[in-house]
Amino acid sequence: MKAAKFAYTRVFDVDEAIEVLAKGGGTAKAMSGSQSFGPMLNLRLARPAQVVDVANIAALRAVSRKGEWVEIGAAVTHAEIEDGVYPPLAAHPMRQVAGGIAYRAIRSRGTVGGSLAHADPAADWVVTLAAIGARIVLRSPRGERTIEADGLMLGAYTTVLEADELIVAVHVPSETPTTRWGYHKVCRKPGEFAEASAAVYFDVSRRRARVVLGAADGPPILLNEFAAEVASKGAQAAGRDKVSAAVGLALPDRDGIDRKLFTACVERALEQSGVFSNHKLAE
Repeated sequence: MKAAKFAYTRVFDVDEAIEVLAKGGGTAKAMSGSQSFGPMLNLRLARPAQVVDVANIAALRAVSRKGEWVEIGAAVTHAEIEDGVYPPLAAHPMRQVAGGIAYRAIRSRGTVGGSLAHADPAADWVVTLAAIGARIVLRSPRGERTIEADGLMLGAYTTVLEADELIVAVHVPSETPTTRWGYHKVCRKPGEFAEASAAVYFDVSRRRARVVLGAADGPPILLNEFAAEVASKGAQAAGRDKVSAAVGLALPDRDGIDRKLFTACVERALEQSGVFSNHKLAE
């Protein structure tokens, strides 16, 4: 199929992009790498009257360190993160996550902000950024607001973004000596959509402990009680029976096979984090 007719506008400034979106009155949509939005247009699952191309806005293509945070422009591509193009992300967990997204051709054009705005439950950034406690910066004619990454999605392909709002940046915590993290997903083959995923993040200095399930047909699911127990007790709280029980409570309507997939994802993410070699991750 081919896309329904739409007007195309390429912008080079954030304010211009927001102005065009606002004038669209809900009929204009921003596009960056187009790796998800493009197919939706061609399948006519999306039929905007106007497409606003924001991929070439310089302000959305920058990465900088701001204290304990790293600010990532929304139009930074997965491949640029994977390749360590930006020094503030050279040793960040996001590099490994980026390298596992779909295929290289898609990573070369797909962007962080575009992936978040698309809000596919199986997307890698949706679950990992929720786990590390990232913050998403949104801008509209009314000004700028910042939301927690775990509060972005309302449901599959549905977010809190208003029609005239644009994701302009993502703030992620910088690496510290106490950071431990892990991410694992199950796909039928490399590059396919995840059938189950899990991300874990522990940082004693920031008093943060997160275990998050992704690819669960909706927003990321936080296993807060389980994460707190693992942080305080270490390996003894992260046995298979404990993981399975936590997953079962989070996904009571899933069948046994699905729960085993998610349990395996949590276990392997915890193994990556080093939790099994540390008796206690928090005081």
